[in-house]
Amino acid sequence: MIRNARLKASRYTAASRYTAASRYTAASRYTAVSGCVLFSILAAAACSSDPKRAAEGAPPSASQQIPIGQLPPIDTDAVLAHTKVLSSDQYGGRAPGTNGEELTVRYLEDQFRKFGLKPGNTDGTYIQKVPLVGITPDPAPLTFAGGGQKQTLKWKDDVVAWTKHVAPTASLDGSELVFVGYGVVAPEYNWDDYKGMDVAGKTLVMLVNDPPVPDPANANQLDPKTFGGKAMTYYGRWTYKYEIGAQKKAAGVLLIHETGPAGYPFEVVQSKVTEQFDLVTPDKNMGRVNIEGWISLDRGKDLLKLAGHDFDALKKQAATREFKPVPLGVTASMTLHNGLRTIDSRNVVAKLEGSDPKLKDEYVVYTAHWDHLGIGPAVNGDTIYNGAKDNAVGTAGLLEIAHAFTQLQTPPKRSILFVSVTAEEQGLLGSQYYAVTPIYPLAKTLADINMDGLNVNGRTKDLTLIGYGASDLDDYVAAAAGEQGRVIRPDPETEKGFYYRSDHFNFAKEGVPALDPDEGTDFVGKPPEYGKQVRDDYTEHRYHKPQDEVTSDWDLSGARDDLRVFLAVGYRVAQADKFPGWKPGNEFRAKREAMLKK
Repeated sequence: MIRNARLKASRYTAASRYTAASRYTAASRYTAVSGCVLFSILAAAACSSDPKRAAEGAPPSASQQIPIGQLPPIDTDAVLAHTKVLSSDQYGGRAPGTNGEELTVRYLEDQFRKFGLKPGNTDGTYIQKVPLVGITPDPAPLTFAGGGQKQTLKWKDDVVAWTKHVAPTASLDGSELVFVGYGVVAPEYNWDDYKGMDVAGKTLVMLVNDPPVPDPANANQLDPKTFGGKAMTYYGRWTYKYEIGAQKKAAGVLLIHETGPAGYPFEVVQSKVTEQFDLVTPDKNMGRVNIEGWISLDRGKDLLKLAGHDFDALKKQAATREFKPVPLGVTASMTLHNGLRTIDSRNVVAKLEGSDPKLKDEYVVYTAHWDHLGIGPAVNGDTIYNGAKDNAVGTAGLLEIAHAFTQLQTPPKRSILFVSVTAEEQGLLGSQYYAVTPIYPLAKTLADINMDGLNVNGRTKDLTLIGYGASDLDDYVAAAAGEQGRVIRPDPETEKGFYYRSDHFNFAKEGVPALDPDEGTDFVGKPPEYGKQVRDDYTEHRYHKPQDEVTSDWDLSGARDDLRVFLAVGYRVAQADKFPGWKPGNEFRAKREAMLKK
């Protein structure tokens, strides 16, 4: 359950999620609220405990489908049984390239075959091979030189860097540094941080997150019409910043870390000094910048001071459209020596063929990552990182939804694809590989519904949607949950960009509407603070630790409710008269529209 490798840890890290520095308070997420929650800025589906009112917000075709109560049941005993197998010590933490992968892939294939589902790959197998490379850099300093002075940044303490090049070395050799603000090119916001400057061969210094543009009507708030206001857009993600650097043919990209806007401390970044996996592209990733990295806030301020600039002054300028890139008159030098290993990991894919001959070559996709962290440092004497909640239970949920679809008297009109992806914990690599080399055209893929963890603590009166308001899929969820008498809540920490940190995102990035559900927080029969308590407990004692195992107090009744919603959404989208779309203003809408026009 790492949303974009280890940096997703902020989602469940109490120190970052519940900090007073957050733009939302923890109470806003965990206080039980009765009645309808008004999401005025989203203008999406109605939210009500009245099923009829909730259904009114859904697409017209959805209201004509089988009621959620008449869909095949979800067997939580089966979900628990699958979870126990996948998270057992025998499976060794399910790391890619290990015996744990062999056992996991075989188990998933056997289950899909047992359900009567067809192999999902066009080659007649359940397997899509995913070529991965593991790159381990040796520790190396980063040196800044300018004005007759030098600054040397210490590995891990001051700088965390890596290369995606499949090569024994990668370096910056006296590369000129240019401060480019937030590094964003966003035509829809009339925003260009480069202003036509040729930065090829240079190393770009950037700030984290989106530009915090003040609201013209209230300088104390962010402009809701620019970069989503409080909500993070993809332009604010660190992955985008490395990608735009590659597009600009830069030699390197260095991000200045700030805990507040980033949403996680520098210690989280420091976890990336070990081996990192990436996809092996035909050019061996040589199209990426030579070196990608982070520097601490203090060293970032020192760098700008060395260049004769003030960090706060430049940061203020960078939040305006008038900002122009600033050559720093400083060079950067660094050489990384890499250990390399390549493996073929696997996505496991099964298919339920649609019943309508005219529509069965169109698809609704369900995803859940099967991998976890494998064997690691001992914690309380245990070295197997079992990953029961992260994400054996999500994979078990995918299996049970697949089984439920096979129990329908008549399959839906369109086909359903079940994809259990690899290497999510390494940076969403399995889903990325499927999205850029899809087995079936993305132009004929209606939606992705992703399961990254499930509720193991009992029933809730609500269901959280990360990225709520992004697409028509939210309307389907509101309708289905409303039939259960439940309400939909958005993620209150939209500035953290959680929508961009799980496997659904790779589909969204390519234009396919994608759903990122999260468990509710208003637990039936529990006090208002219970939701926060169980999350904090999981974070402190089990998240990414060997202690993430099935325990006797698991209660999957809430998971059953959620899985029934996901089942209903996929079924109804597969039956609908039209494709779901992105909401107006969404950053992925233009790509989807261009795809469908072709």
